[in-house]
Amino acid sequence: MIVRIMGEGQVKVADSHFTELNKLDDELLAEMESGDESGFRRTLGALLDAVRRFGEPLPDESLEPSELILPSEDATLEEVREMLAGDGLIPG
Repeated sequence: MIVRIMGEGQVKVADSHFTELNKLDDELLAEMESGDESGFRRTLGALLDAVRRFGEPLPDESLEPSELILPSEDATLEEVREMLAGDGLIPG
């Protein structure tokens, strides 16, 4: 799966990591719904760290279609709410 982190670039993440990323996505959604700003910050950071850890960066000149677009680490809770429009970041 090709993942784009806004402001950073694209990484290729093996499908075998989907379960762990989806778990973090579910946590992030719950924190957003409850308005838990500190939990949101922590989980967004953990999700982005996991993608960076599991992923293999693609060259900057490579423009592959992204199956998943994640917000930057400094995105606000409201900005991510608008991105989601009721769905998770990880397509399920």
